[in-house]
Amino acid sequence: MQALCQKIRDDHRFEIFIIGVIVAAGVLVGLETSQNLVRQYGGILHGCDKLILLIFIGEIAIKMAAEGSRPLNYFRNGWNVFDFSIVAVCLLPSTGAWVTVVRLARILRAVRLITQIPRLQVLVGALLKSFPSMGYVSLLLGLHFYVYAVMGTFLFRGNDPGHFGDLGHSMLSLFQVVTLEDWTDVMYSSVYGTAIYNAQGPIPVGPEPQAFGYWGVLYFVSFVVVGAMVMINLFVGVMVTSLSEAQAESLRQKLDITAIEEHEKALEHTVDKLESELNELRRLIEQRKGG
Repeated sequence: MQALCQKIRDDHRFEIFIIGVIVAAGVLVGLETSQNLVRQYGGILHGCDKLILLIFIGEIAIKMAAEGSRPLNYFRNGWNVFDFSIVAVCLLPSTGAWVTVVRLARILRAVRLITQIPRLQVLVGALLKSFPSMGYVSLLLGLHFYVYAVMGTFLFRGNDPGHFGDLGHSMLSLFQVVTLEDWTDVMYSSVYGTAIYNAQGPIPVGPEPQAFGYWGVLYFVSFVVVGAMVMINLFVGVMVTSLSEAQAESLRQKLDITAIEEHEKALEHTVDKLESELNELRRLIEQRKGG
């Protein structure tokens, strides 16, 4: 039984089949967002959902049976724990207080593609590895925002209180600027003054409209250059470094597994050779006894 389950688990066709079922589960959840489809084909969709859940349960059972006398070894892999948790939550009653939880779990079944495709696992691993470094980059970016928000509040709140009336509005406006979404309108309202160029904000014209000219250009251009270009490149650099480390670690694991498999094959070959020699010795002993 264990050998059969191991053969099924390691079969590439089984992996492709599970990936297809995961894609079908994601499509099914999307179809269920249409109330018309649910009214017309609710029974079919519900039946397909149960069939998919049974396939997932069968997959887990096969993988646990492949571990032989130690089925709990299945949970040593974090991705397996993730898969098991999603399937377990889907078994909760889909009524009452559990409705939202079950629906969320059914959506997360599509995320199981990550657990089935090693390349995606490497990418997710790289993302997780980059979190500590991204924290420092985010701290630097937050300091950049804070300094410019304070400066913008002091400089522009009389001219454009809709965008720079207080620290909170300034931070939000600078977030709009750093995403490059209509940031030129915010800049021109300070460069030319709201009396000439009305800002597209809740308060089009400030109580003290003032044109800041090149000072306004210097403020916004320097913020965009540092915030939108330098900082984003730092994030990209952190991700690239983490991706390289994750790929190297994945390669090391593959090499370790290959070395272990080769060692096991060598041991099996040695054991077979010893068995054949023992059988030959037994045959010679029996011949001498018979003689």
